Amino acid sequence: MNILVIPDVHLKPFMFEQAAELMKIREADQAVCLMDIADDWMQQYNIDLYVQTYDAAIRFAKDFPNTLWCYGNHDLSYLWNQRETGYSPIAPRTVCEKMRVLREALPDERQMAYLHRIDNVVFSHGGLADEFVRKYIPAKKYYDLDAVLETINGFEWGIMWQDLSPIWYRPQYYEGNLYKPRKILQVVGHTPVEKIERKGNLISCDVFSTHRDKTPIGTQEYPVIDTETWEYHGIRMK
Repeated sequence: MNILVIPDVHLKPFMFEQAAELMKIREADQAVCLMDIADDWMQQYNIDLYVQTYDAAIRFAKDFPNTLWCYGNHDLSYLWNQRETGYSPIAPRTVCEKMRVLREALPDERQMAYLHRIDNVVFSHGGLADEFVRKYIPAKKYYDLDAVLETINGFEWGIMWQDLSPIWYRPQYYEGNLYKPRKILQVVGHTPVEKIERKGNLISCDVFSTHRDKTPIGTQEYPVIDTETWEYHGIRMK
């Protein structure tokens, strides 16, 4: 199956519009959004942009109802009342309400979670660390990927609001192994990169983030992942 990945959004409504164009011409069978829909440099008081971006996400969810959504730290900072870089003091009510509408637009509430699996590819915002699994998952479940994901998807902020969790982990920087590094491919955002890149069985694709002056860090391409062959390519829209 070919999966179109929508990387970290950060108040860029055009990303959902471009992704919709790609889905309409069948560049992929399904989409996965790595979220971080909220927050961007110097936009804390631009409430209209928050509304526009979430409304674009909601339209996309309704138009492509099989889309999967991976919570990011910036999304959860509002739901859990945890301050975060770029957090808007005037947006909490708006974000929480729009997130509710977005969730209710999904055919199944489980389509919005920390982690999703398609074939042997796991999608998450930050990445699934082996240390995190060993620390929080009972040993008898360790080798059962579906049981691991189901258990973690039930965790709350007390466990998830830490550097090792799938919403915060940065495997590009931290030493230590990913969970099942030879058995599964992981696709992540969260950590800005200059281009879509694969290192081992990790594909990093946060290529839409910008510097403080709004210049792009990455290539602003949409990854398309073949979940059977693990091949991938990027599509750049004009």
